[in-house]
Amino acid sequence: MAAEGDFLARYRAVSNKLKKRFLRKPNVAEASEQFGQLAKELKQQDCLQYAAFCNLAMARCEQTLFNAPGEALALTDAARLFLSSEKENRALQAPGFDEHLQAALNCYGFAIKVYIEMNQPVMAASLCLELGNALKEMNRPGESIVHYQRAAELQTQTPVEALLSMGEMATCKILTRDYDGALSVFTEMQLMCQERGLQLPGTSTLVGAFLDIVAKCEISRVLLLMLLEPPPQKLLPEHAQTLERYAWESFDPHSQVTFLPENVFLLLQSVVMACQEKDTESLKSLQTELWPFLTAEQNHLLHLVVQERITPSGQGI
Repeated sequence: MAAEGDFLARYRAVSNKLKKRFLRKPNVAEASEQFGQLAKELKQQDCLQYAAFCNLAMARCEQTLFNAPGEALALTDAARLFLSSEKENRALQAPGFDEHLQAALNCYGFAIKVYIEMNQPVMAASLCLELGNALKEMNRPGESIVHYQRAAELQTQTPVEALLSMGEMATCKILTRDYDGALSVFTEMQLMCQERGLQLPGTSTLVGAFLDIVAKCEISRVLLLMLLEPPPQKLLPEHAQTLERYAWESFDPHSQVTFLPENVFLLLQSVVMACQEKDTESLKSLQTELWPFLTAEQNHLLHLVVQERITPSGQGI
């Protein structure tokens, strides 16, 4: 505890200054400053959850003073301290009921709400991403999805950042084996690139980050369709259109996908053909050839496609 005395005694002493007395107005600004100082001392002594409570008290003071930026900052500090405390408990394998994690979620939620009320969606989105990343690191990808989705919704004015948030959402869906949901997200991302992406003047050719994102989405969508193998009657028009591009019967060199390198396009086309023909040996060979051109996530999907052909699990649509 603090050298000057017990933490609770100091906390109560500052709290008592906020009590209304006859003909005397409480000095909220001074109390806020003292709560902040106490939080710093406790943080230095590695009493993270107690420091977080002090930051929460500071946030209430800032709210009373109608200082929204100060309130949001104090709430964010409290959230991060509660989260650090939860991570420490997990590292020590200490028993608990995720109480610090729940407190962190509440603080993040209030801070995001304050930033939205201040008309600062970028700051709110950054906190959504921070929370989503933290939950993902704690092996809770299913809980991360909603925060990545909210971040993407808040980033409507910055399409590249929104697409990156949606990419994280798709990754979490893959980690939770929601392959159909991941396919929907990648399809939405690709459509968003085509609608809002930067294009060469006078053409529909995407440039920059949008070109990279649409290429990644195309590869992931093809692999997910090969993994899910939806029957023709359940195949959505946009997915059918994608598969048609890789069908040998409709192959036209002039209509080749422009956002993929020719060798990758041809290898993907071969993968689609091998899957349709149930040629497992060819698929294994193609996996080796495609490996250096794919991301770790895409290689994981391709591995699942190969495994599904070897030992079918029946996890399709």
